Amino acid sequence: MNAIFTIIFIASTVVLTLVSPETGVAAMVDGGTSAVTLTLKLIAIYAVWLSVLRLIEATGLDKKLARLFAPVTRRLFKGENDKALSYISVNMASNLLGLGGAATPAGINAVKEMDVGDGRATKNMVLLTVISATSLQLIPATVMALMSAAGSTNPSAIILPSVISTAVSTVVGVILVRIFVK
Repeated sequence: MNAIFTIIFIASTVVLTLVSPETGVAAMVDGGTSAVTLTLKLIAIYAVWLSVLRLIEATGLDKKLARLFAPVTRRLFKGENDKALSYISVNMASNLLGLGGAATPAGINAVKEMDVGDGRATKNMVLLTVISATSLQLIPATVMALMSAAGSTNPSAIILPSVISTAVSTVVGVILVRIFVK
């Protein structure tokens, strides 16, 4: 697949350079600048949320969340250690509150804890990825902020449809993992 994308990229670059060299070079420079800017923004966002995750750990909130979510996490993620379940709980709580930025570092740390070292994803890793991707949300904070920024008069109108759609997608995702992942 990488070879196909590389061929498409090289062919597109050659065609663009031959057809319109002035726009081709400008597009490459602008694209490179945008890529570096986006990378720096993402690093900053990730650093902030990783710091929040460290604060959650330092204050013991992760342990409280782990106890709160224990009935669900222990049932879904059988055989995982307490540290992995703690990260999973933070991931799930962050997603419930619409804080995907905080959920990502917790999910990455949970996967590291679940890693058995054979280079393959375990059933629990796949399940966590599906649950994180479907992201059951009670408060879709990011979407509400985007709607508000776009001039919506009622950004909270998205709450009920969001809860319903994310609940359905999460349940379906968990069922599919149970069926297809061995």
